[in-house]
Amino acid sequence: MPYGDHGAFPVADGVSDEAALFASDAAPTGWTGADLAGITPGDTVAVWGAGGVGQMAARAAMLLGAEQVVVIDQLPERLDQVRQHVGAEILDFAQDDVLAELKERTGGRGPDVCIEAVGMEADGTGAQHLYDQVKQQLRLQTDRPTALREAIYACRKGGSVFSLGVFGWLVDKFPLGAVMNKGLTLRGAQQHGHRYIPMILDRIAAGELHTEHLATHVLPLEQGPEGYEMFKNKDDCCVRAVFRPGT
Repeated sequence: MPYGDHGAFPVADGVSDEAALFASDAAPTGWTGADLAGITPGDTVAVWGAGGVGQMAARAAMLLGAEQVVVIDQLPERLDQVRQHVGAEILDFAQDDVLAELKERTGGRGPDVCIEAVGMEADGTGAQHLYDQVKQQLRLQTDRPTALREAIYACRKGGSVFSLGVFGWLVDKFPLGAVMNKGLTLRGAQQHGHRYIPMILDRIAAGELHTEHLATHVLPLEQGPEGYEMFKNKDDCCVRAVFRPGT
């Protein structure tokens, strides 16, 4: 492996393989979003997406001093993980009016920081979501920005929006006017692993950051295709599939 000696970090005794695994993936990605979004102590933070990255972004926000963190999703098993292992508030966008709920919980202002951790295949409700699905299937746009749009509309004036989900190329009906008129700071990134991994491993060892629960399905390497298919379709409450060679 080229430059393999530059990408290896020691794992403390007592940290399981499954817990350490996510220090290279979901945890530094989530931490990148929370850190670069400019979270400060006392902030209210909303995170769209309760997958591995969204959960880690929410926990990072809490560790960075956010006073209130709300995670938005529609899958009950993921929202349960947020409640049990992250400790954040939850919203089910299939049941709740997200914009109204966020305003209610923030005294009418909206969150200080909104982190979108869904990406190009975001789900949603209503005509706008159907419009995005049709345009994507007809190859008239490559990505569905449903969650990113909502994050922009939800964020308070002068707040910060961070796009952490994966996008490929083009989106339609991007609310640039809202970004400009509300004075929002809009950023995006994937992850800066080397910057955060040592610190994340220390926090896992100290019990401040829990990641092992993300490995909902541990499979032998021979079941790789099945595991990826399960992850893609979110079958059997799959959050992340982990493969162990030789098992």
